[in-house]
Amino acid sequence: MIPAPMPTLMVVPTGIGCEIGGYAGDAIPSARLLASASGCLITHPNVMNGASLYWLDNRIHYVEGYALDRFAAGDWQLRPVRRQRLGLLLDAGIEADLTLRHRQLMEACRASLGLDIGPVITSDAPLEVTLETGGSGASWGRLGRPDALLRAGECLKRAGASAIAVVARFPDEVDTAALAAYRQGSGVDGLAGAEAVISHLLVRHLKLPCAHAPALAPLPLDPQVDPRAVAEELGHTFLACVLVGLSRAPDLVVDGSCRPDDLMADQLGAVVVPQGALGGEAVLACLERQVPVITVENRSVLSVTSDALAMGPDVLHAGSYAEAAGLVMALREGLAPESLMRPLQRRQAIG
Repeated sequence: MIPAPMPTLMVVPTGIGCEIGGYAGDAIPSARLLASASGCLITHPNVMNGASLYWLDNRIHYVEGYALDRFAAGDWQLRPVRRQRLGLLLDAGIEADLTLRHRQLMEACRASLGLDIGPVITSDAPLEVTLETGGSGASWGRLGRPDALLRAGECLKRAGASAIAVVARFPDEVDTAALAAYRQGSGVDGLAGAEAVISHLLVRHLKLPCAHAPALAPLPLDPQVDPRAVAEELGHTFLACVLVGLSRAPDLVVDGSCRPDDLMADQLGAVVVPQGALGGEAVLACLERQVPVITVENRSVLSVTSDALAMGPDVLHAGSYAEAAGLVMALREGLAPESLMRPLQRRQAIG
């Protein structure tokens, strides 16, 4: 008998250069495996966004990072839907020809994929994105006109959008050495941190599913681009994966109402996270709820490990996402993970 799905959280933080999940959708195979093992995977756009490439799986719930934190903390619930009506928010700072490319991609998704897209709005002022790098090496950024972003988002919500895709013009003048390292598979995505700032702000303000795609001038061809980054080299925009992901993103239930099919934090059976990135709000909330934490060897610029946080022996360690999937399957089957390990220690009597 197939066991009931066990909702599982997969977190790969944005902009920290994870070997898996730090590039253009290169964590999708791992997410698909964890979805198969759990029957229900909740993850965020950084895991599923592959620029020109994407994968839709009804077992995978696409939830923006701020909403994911609120869900893990028990503040919000997730309500699966058949489809979302997507609003498209375009930055007034995007050049006319690049704007046309994004609008054409939107029309292609309507015609070829059957997505429900519209309304469309352009912000009333350029959003003025700037990029930064923190002392740890993680990427982040600033938004010069958050007011313009929020006004445009409010207009889309009033016009009937139930989820919002954002395209902001990102600077082309970036650290060329860092960009080259990223394209060759040894650096941090310099855009990801700023993207998170934009989507977090919109989700917090609108309480709607949102995700972001950067608008950039095409890069020159480079035969040495790493396979993990090459999905970003294939088209004029990164918008396709965002539209597909949002098309079935669950509604965010923030008023405390509950339906039988809603996903709630107390249903979580496990959280899977890179071993060096355990300091995020969602993971800490799961620890407080005593949700089993599975850490995966997945190097990044961070070193916030279970030892550094004194998490104790209850954290489960996996050498790969394939091994993590095995642990998820064991938990779903009701097996004690230690029963699969050798040596098997004797239980000591208490008292």
